[in-house]
Amino acid sequence: MTPRIHPSAVIDPGAAIGGEVEIGPYAVIGPAVTIGDRSVIGPHAVLERNVVLGPRCRLGPGVVIGTDPQDLKYDGAETWVEIGEGTRIREYATVNRASRPSARTRIGRDCFVMSYAHVGHDCVLEDDVTLANGVQLGGFVTVEAHASIGGASAVHQFTRIGTRAFVGGGSSVRQDVPPFARAAGNPMRLYGVNTVGLRRAGLTPEARLAIQRAFRLLFNSELSTTDALDRLRTEEPDSPEVRRLLDFFARSDRGVLV
Repeated sequence: MTPRIHPSAVIDPGAAIGGEVEIGPYAVIGPAVTIGDRSVIGPHAVLERNVVLGPRCRLGPGVVIGTDPQDLKYDGAETWVEIGEGTRIREYATVNRASRPSARTRIGRDCFVMSYAHVGHDCVLEDDVTLANGVQLGGFVTVEAHASIGGASAVHQFTRIGTRAFVGGGSSVRQDVPPFARAAGNPMRLYGVNTVGLRRAGLTPEARLAIQRAFRLLFNSELSTTDALDRLRTEEPDSPEVRRLLDFFARSDRGVLV
Protein backbone atom coordinates (compact mmCIF):
# COMPACT_ATOMS: atom_id res chain seq x y z
CA MET A 1 0.00 0.00 0.00
CA THR A 2 1.11 3.56 -0.59
CA PRO A 3 2.12 5.83 2.29
CA ARG A 4 -0.42 8.15 3.89
CA ILE A 5 1.25 11.55 4.00
CA HIS A 6 -0.49 14.66 5.30
CA PRO A 7 -0.40 17.45 2.69
CA SER A 8 1.32 19.83 5.11
CA ALA A 9 4.30 17.49 5.62
CA VAL A 10 7.60 18.44 3.93
CA ILE A 11 9.38 15.48 2.29
CA ASP A 12 12.81 15.81 0.69
CA PRO A 13 13.04 14.20 -2.78
CA GLY A 14 15.98 12.14 -1.53
CA ALA A 15 13.98 10.47 1.23
CA ALA A 16 12.85 6.83 0.84
CA ILE A 17 9.39 6.14 2.30
CA GLY A 18 8.28 2.53 2.80
CA GLY A 19 4.87 1.02 2.31
CA GLU A 20 1.94 1.78 4.62
CA VAL A 21 3.89 4.58 6.32
CA GLU A 22 1.88 7.34 8.00
CA ILE A 23 3.34 10.85 8.19
CA GLY A 24 1.42 13.43 10.21
CA PRO A 25 0.81 17.15 9.78
CA TYR A 26 3.83 19.47 9.49
CA ALA A 27 6.37 16.66 9.81
CA VAL A 28 9.71 17.29 8.10
CA ILE A 29 11.56 14.43 6.40
CA GLY A 30 15.00 15.50 5.20
CA PRO A 31 17.58 14.18 2.73
CA ALA A 32 19.00 10.65 2.98
CA VAL A 33 16.21 9.54 5.33
CA THR A 34 14.82 6.02 5.01
CA ILE A 35 11.54 5.13 6.74
CA GLY A 36 10.68 1.44 7.02
CA ASP A 37 7.34 -0.12 6.18
CA ARG A 38 4.35 0.53 8.47
CA SER A 39 6.12 3.18 10.52
CA VAL A 40 4.18 6.13 11.94
CA ILE A 41 5.65 9.64 12.07
CA GLY A 42 3.70 11.99 14.35
CA PRO A 43 2.81 15.63 13.72
CA HIS A 44 5.67 18.14 13.78
CA ALA A 45 8.29 15.38 13.99
CA VAL A 46 11.62 16.15 12.30
CA LEU A 47 13.96 13.61 10.72
CA GLU A 48 16.57 16.14 9.71
CA ARG A 49 18.90 13.99 7.59
CA ASN A 50 20.88 10.73 7.42
CA VAL A 51 18.37 8.66 9.40
CA VAL A 52 17.60 4.98 8.82
CA LEU A 53 14.33 4.08 10.54
CA GLY A 54 13.34 0.42 10.61
CA PRO A 55 9.89 -1.05 9.98
CA ARG A 56 7.02 -0.57 12.45
CA CYS A 57 8.62 2.31 14.33
CA ARG A 58 6.41 4.95 15.93
CA LEU A 59 7.57 8.54 16.48
CA GLY A 60 5.44 10.85 18.62
CA PRO A 61 4.67 14.53 18.06
CA GLY A 62 7.67 16.81 18.06
CA VAL A 63 10.33 14.10 17.99
CA VAL A 64 13.62 15.36 16.50
CA ILE A 65 16.07 12.83 15.05
CA GLY A 66 19.22 13.18 12.98
CA THR A 67 20.36 16.65 14.02
CA ASP A 68 24.05 17.54 14.30
CA PRO A 69 25.94 16.12 17.30
CA GLN A 70 26.28 18.51 20.22
CA ASP A 71 30.05 18.24 20.14
CA LEU A 72 32.31 21.27 19.68
CA LYS A 73 34.80 19.08 17.78
CA TYR A 74 32.26 18.07 15.14
CA ASP A 75 33.48 19.28 11.75
CA GLY A 76 30.49 18.53 9.52
CA ALA A 77 31.40 14.92 8.66
CA GLU A 78 28.80 12.63 7.11
CA THR A 79 27.28 10.75 10.07
CA TRP A 80 24.08 8.82 10.75
CA VAL A 81 21.34 7.66 13.08
CA GLU A 82 20.05 4.09 12.81
CA ILE A 83 16.90 2.90 14.62
CA GLY A 84 15.74 -0.71 14.69
CA GLU A 85 12.40 -2.33 13.96
CA GLY A 86 9.51 -1.76 16.33
CA THR A 87 11.11 1.01 18.38
CA ARG A 88 8.86 3.68 19.88
CA ILE A 89 10.05 7.22 20.54
CA ARG A 90 7.61 9.46 22.34
CA GLU A 91 6.86 13.18 22.34
CA TYR A 92 9.75 15.66 22.00
CA ALA A 93 12.55 13.15 22.47
CA THR A 94 15.77 13.93 20.57
CA VAL A 95 18.43 11.73 18.94
CA ASN A 96 21.64 13.26 17.55
CA ARG A 97 23.76 11.89 14.73
CA ALA A 98 27.23 10.49 15.47
CA SER A 99 30.25 12.76 15.60
CA ARG A 100 32.89 10.74 13.72
CA PRO A 101 33.03 10.25 9.93
CA SER A 102 30.72 7.43 8.77
CA ALA A 103 29.78 6.55 12.38
CA ARG A 104 26.22 5.93 13.59
CA THR A 105 24.22 6.64 16.70
CA ARG A 106 22.32 3.35 17.05
CA ILE A 107 19.08 2.41 18.75
CA GLY A 108 18.13 -1.26 18.51
CA ARG A 109 14.90 -3.17 18.00
CA ASP A 110 11.84 -2.81 20.23
CA CYS A 111 13.25 0.01 22.35
CA PHE A 112 11.02 2.48 24.18
CA VAL A 113 12.32 6.04 24.45
CA MET A 114 9.84 8.13 26.42
CA SER A 115 9.00 11.84 26.26
CA TYR A 116 11.76 14.46 26.45
CA ALA A 117 14.56 11.88 26.59
CA HIS A 118 17.81 12.70 24.81
CA VAL A 119 20.13 10.21 23.10
CA GLY A 120 23.46 11.92 22.50
CA HIS A 121 25.90 11.46 19.64
CA ASP A 122 27.55 8.05 19.13
CA CYS A 123 25.33 6.34 21.71
CA VAL A 124 24.45 2.67 21.32
CA LEU A 125 21.19 1.32 22.71
CA GLU A 126 20.92 -2.40 22.20
CA ASP A 127 17.57 -4.21 21.76
CA ASP A 128 14.63 -3.80 24.17
CA VAL A 129 16.05 -0.84 26.11
CA THR A 130 13.71 1.49 28.00
CA LEU A 131 14.51 5.16 28.69
CA ALA A 132 11.84 6.77 30.86
CA ASN A 133 10.74 10.41 30.62
CA GLY A 134 13.53 12.96 30.60
CA VAL A 135 16.50 10.58 30.62
CA GLN A 136 19.59 12.33 29.27
CA LEU A 137 22.40 10.30 27.69
CA GLY A 138 25.73 11.98 27.03
CA GLY A 139 27.83 11.10 24.02
CA PHE A 140 29.23 7.58 23.51
CA VAL A 141 26.98 5.99 26.16
CA THR A 142 26.23 2.27 25.69
CA VAL A 143 23.04 0.75 27.13
CA GLU A 144 23.04 -3.02 26.78
CA ALA A 145 20.01 -5.13 25.89
CA HIS A 146 16.94 -5.21 28.17
CA ALA A 147 18.24 -2.47 30.50
CA SER A 148 15.92 0.22 31.91
CA ILE A 149 16.74 3.75 33.08
CA GLY A 150 14.27 5.64 35.27
CA GLY A 151 12.98 9.13 34.58
CA ALA A 152 15.09 12.29 34.88
CA SER A 153 18.35 10.33 35.14
CA ALA A 154 21.54 11.77 33.64
CA VAL A 155 24.21 9.45 32.22
CA HIS A 156 27.80 10.71 31.83
CA GLN A 157 29.45 10.34 28.43
CA PHE A 158 31.32 7.07 27.74
CA THR A 159 29.39 5.29 30.52
CA ARG A 160 27.96 1.77 30.07
CA ILE A 161 24.77 0.30 31.51
CA GLY A 162 24.90 -3.50 31.62
CA THR A 163 22.33 -5.91 30.28
CA ARG A 164 19.13 -6.28 32.35
CA ALA A 165 20.27 -3.57 34.75
CA PHE A 166 17.73 -1.23 36.30
CA VAL A 167 18.66 2.39 37.11
CA GLY A 168 16.22 4.20 39.39
CA GLY A 169 14.74 7.59 38.52
CA GLY A 170 16.61 10.81 39.21
CA SER A 171 20.01 9.12 39.22
CA SER A 172 23.38 10.57 38.28
CA VAL A 173 25.27 7.83 36.44
CA ARG A 174 29.01 8.51 36.40
CA GLN A 175 30.37 4.95 36.42
CA ASP A 176 29.48 1.78 34.58
CA VAL A 177 26.46 -0.05 36.04
CA PRO A 178 27.06 -3.82 36.04
CA PRO A 179 24.72 -6.25 34.28
CA PHE A 180 21.75 -7.57 36.27
CA ALA A 181 22.10 -4.83 38.91
CA ARG A 182 19.75 -2.38 40.61
CA ALA A 183 21.28 1.04 41.13
CA ALA A 184 19.99 4.51 41.95
CA GLY A 185 20.78 7.84 43.54
CA ASN A 186 23.01 10.88 43.41
CA PRO A 187 25.66 9.83 44.21
CA MET A 188 24.81 6.49 42.65
CA ARG A 189 24.59 3.41 44.90
CA LEU A 190 24.30 -0.26 44.09
CA TYR A 191 21.26 -2.04 45.56
CA GLY A 192 22.00 -5.63 44.60
CA VAL A 193 20.54 -7.87 41.92
CA ASN A 194 17.61 -6.83 39.73
CA THR A 195 15.70 -9.87 40.95
CA VAL A 196 12.29 -8.78 39.67
CA GLY A 197 13.64 -8.04 36.21
CA LEU A 198 15.50 -11.35 35.99
CA ARG A 199 12.44 -13.31 37.08
CA ARG A 200 10.21 -11.51 34.57
CA ALA A 201 12.79 -12.21 31.87
CA GLY A 202 12.44 -15.94 32.51
CA LEU A 203 15.98 -16.64 33.70
CA THR A 204 16.21 -20.06 35.31
CA PRO A 205 16.57 -20.38 39.09
CA GLU A 206 20.09 -21.73 38.48
CA ALA A 207 21.05 -18.66 36.45
CA ARG A 208 19.62 -16.29 39.05
CA LEU A 209 21.45 -18.12 41.84
CA ALA A 210 24.76 -17.88 39.95
CA ILE A 211 24.25 -14.11 39.55
CA GLN A 212 23.43 -13.72 43.25
CA ARG A 213 26.55 -15.64 44.27
CA ALA A 214 28.64 -13.51 41.93
CA PHE A 215 27.22 -10.30 43.39
CA ARG A 216 27.96 -11.47 46.94
CA LEU A 217 31.58 -12.11 46.02
CA LEU A 218 32.03 -8.90 44.04
CA PHE A 219 30.13 -6.42 46.19
CA ASN A 220 29.54 -7.92 49.66
CA SER A 221 32.69 -9.81 50.53
CA GLU A 222 36.04 -8.77 51.94
CA LEU A 223 37.78 -9.80 48.73
CA SER A 224 39.26 -7.17 46.47
CA THR A 225 37.53 -6.83 43.11
CA THR A 226 40.51 -8.47 41.38
CA ASP A 227 40.47 -11.45 43.75
CA ALA A 228 36.68 -11.79 43.49
CA LEU A 229 36.87 -11.85 39.69
CA ASP A 230 39.61 -14.48 39.79
CA ARG A 231 37.53 -16.62 42.12
CA LEU A 232 34.48 -16.32 39.88
CA ARG A 233 36.49 -17.51 36.89
CA THR A 234 37.32 -20.65 38.86
CA GLU A 235 33.97 -21.31 40.57
CA GLU A 236 31.48 -20.41 37.81
CA PRO A 237 33.21 -21.31 34.52
CA ASP A 238 30.02 -22.62 32.88
CA SER A 239 27.62 -19.77 33.73
CA PRO A 240 26.99 -17.46 30.73
CA GLU A 241 25.63 -14.80 33.09
CA VAL A 242 28.80 -14.81 35.19
CA ARG A 243 30.92 -14.73 32.03
CA ARG A 244 28.91 -11.66 30.99
CA LEU A 245 29.79 -9.99 34.30
CA LEU A 246 33.47 -10.88 33.94
CA ASP A 247 33.57 -9.49 30.40
CA PHE A 248 31.82 -6.30 31.52
CA PHE A 249 34.48 -5.64 34.16
CA ALA A 250 37.26 -6.41 31.68
CA ARG A 251 35.96 -3.84 29.17
CA SER A 252 35.23 -1.02 31.62
CA ASP A 253 37.03 2.27 31.00
CA ARG A 254 35.29 4.47 33.59
CA GLY A 255 35.26 1.84 36.34
CA VAL A 256 32.32 -0.28 37.51
CA LEU A 257 30.05 0.93 40.29
CA VAL A 258 30.76 -1.14 43.42
